Amino acid sequence: MLLSAELSNLFVVCLGLGVVFVGLISLIIICQVMGTICTSFVRVKRPEVQTPAAVQRAPEAPKAPAIQNRQEFVAAVAAAIAEDMGTDVSRIRIHSIKKL
Repeated sequence: MLLSAELSNLFVVCLGLGVVFVGLISLIIICQVMGTICTSFVRVKRPEVQTPAAVQRAPEAPKAPAIQNRQEFVAAVAAAIAEDMGTDVSRIRIHSIKKL
């Protein structure tokens, strides 16, 4: 009876592993077949290649005017940051300001 139980457990394990791997291999094959079928029906339109002479440059964006009162602006930004962080303005050091 003990041999029958061990054989039954081994059979269940092998059957489970076999089903899983056969199922995964079947899914891979089905995906490849469907991919081949779908690509045969869909025609990919390739973009036209332009020669360098035909390529036009985009106009450059206008530059933003410089900040007139830069020190006042930096002080206002530092005060807003200090207020948000709950610290003193003298502890804030702003190294650079860049327009986003």
